Amino acid sequence: MTTANQTQPLSDWKTQLQNFVNSIERLEQYVTLTDEERAVLAANTTTWGTTPYFASMMDADDPNCPIRKQVIPSRLEKLNTYGMTDYLLWKENRATEEVRPDSIARQYRDRIAFTVTQTCGIYCRHCFRKELVVDGALSLDFNVDEGLKWLAEHPEVRDVLITGGDPFLLADEQLDYLIRKLRELSHVEMIRFGTRTPIVLPQRIDSGLKKVLGGYHKVPIWINTQCNHPSEITEKTAKAVFDLLSCGVNVGNQAVLLKGINDNVPTFRTLHQKLISVRIKPYYVFYCEAAPGIDHFRTPVEKGAELIRDALRGHTTGLAQPMHVVATNIGKIPLMPDYYIVDKDENNYRLRNHKGQLTTIPNVPG
Repeated sequence: MTTANQTQPLSDWKTQLQNFVNSIERLEQYVTLTDEERAVLAANTTTWGTTPYFASMMDADDPNCPIRKQVIPSRLEKLNTYGMTDYLLWKENRATEEVRPDSIARQYRDRIAFTVTQTCGIYCRHCFRKELVVDGALSLDFNVDEGLKWLAEHPEVRDVLITGGDPFLLADEQLDYLIRKLRELSHVEMIRFGTRTPIVLPQRIDSGLKKVLGGYHKVPIWINTQCNHPSEITEKTAKAVFDLLSCGVNVGNQAVLLKGINDNVPTFRTLHQKLISVRIKPYYVFYCEAAPGIDHFRTPVEKGAELIRDALRGHTTGLAQPMHVVATNIGKIPLMPDYYIVDKDENNYRLRNHKGQLTTIPNVPG
């Protein structure tokens, strides 16, 4: 993959954000824009852009570059056949009788999503929070103290996912305050962060953040990032993940299955093998959600399970095999058809492996 800009990305994460690539002029330092890309950007009214670090990975001359397609707006975003109006209100159960602050989204009794910012290190064109973060059609108030107060009044919540936007774009002091306050709640047993910074801004995993996250605690911190293509994984990401693990923070991956980006066997296999090679555990592959304006990224529902079967089963370690799910207003639902049990009788199950070979195991009565 060649790039237009051969200069070294800026090393400090705050400087990266100060030089955010969100204008035609800055983008042209990295890619040669097509006439269509230029026209779409000139007419664009949505939030877009990414860090200089991530922009430097884009192929300068290929508009179908998988990283470029996640960053640059497309005219296809104006088309909407399958996306739901007010998707985020539906998905996060914001129109229910339960009174919650805007920062709290809920699909489960014992765990919630705590949104603390709208700012991102990349404004993914496939974002399921597109109405809020990218389009700006939805306005919510992410008051952290209101969210903490609500959590203190709900002892049934044992697991808190801190999300955004990207929560790791908050200052160290803000993150330290948030983590300390959550750990003061006796019913909170786990703190999770959703962040793309290990992928799009690995410079963020610096000494200050490691100090905030590190140390032995009875309420552990877990991180899930989002990496969708093997080209996104660099030595800087590998080092950032190692530093997080050295702090006692485990790192998983929640990829999104994206048409034209990672929906073929070679790319899908390489992605998951490369994740494992840099110590990121594949966790979920999400079916591209029903947010409006992202039809062009969606695959058939069965595609994810087919890719896990054809690209991963029998071809790589089970550590590299995620669960294919769709996120809904009633929680995540696995989309994993059983390809392996061929049939059964009163004595045996007949099973098929990834090569089509058959074997049997006993049918044990209950």
